[in-house]
Amino acid sequence: MDFTIILDYFNDNFQNFIKILLSALLGFLVGLDREYKNKPAGIKTYMFVSVACTLLTIVSIEGVTKFSNLHEGVRMDPLRLAAQIVSGLGFLGAGVILKNGLKVQGLTSAAMIFLVGGIGIGIGSGFYGIVIFSTFISMVLARLGDTIERKKIKKERLAS
Repeated sequence: MDFTIILDYFNDNFQNFIKILLSALLGFLVGLDREYKNKPAGIKTYMFVSVACTLLTIVSIEGVTKFSNLHEGVRMDPLRLAAQIVSGLGFLGAGVILKNGLKVQGLTSAAMIFLVGGIGIGIGSGFYGIVIFSTFISMVLARLGDTIERKKIKKERLAS
């Protein structure tokens, strides 16, 4: 077996492998927060959404460079597929929103699915810094929000 072909492929696609790995780790991190809170969508869901969005974005961008020269005068939009990802994320998000009487649950999970979709699209497009910053700041502020919510609930219980 000729390992130079495999090595060449790995070298040519090293940045894409890093994108997938980074996206998986960031999606995993967001999912860990949801898993910790026993929410319906957890670690694997968020990791899969993030990686899938990254993969589709890479395929979309790479597809333009690979296939745009096939027909003269044909222009391709590298982010057209990424725009369709957003529609799919809305479908997934809607699936975790539940209504029980006047109480609505799952909005945060839906928003976080949208976030990991953005993580995947951003990493797939190569915007590492802003994606890592967005993930970090979102997780820090989510923790702060948890603290504020717990204090509010505690205060309401004491008042009643």
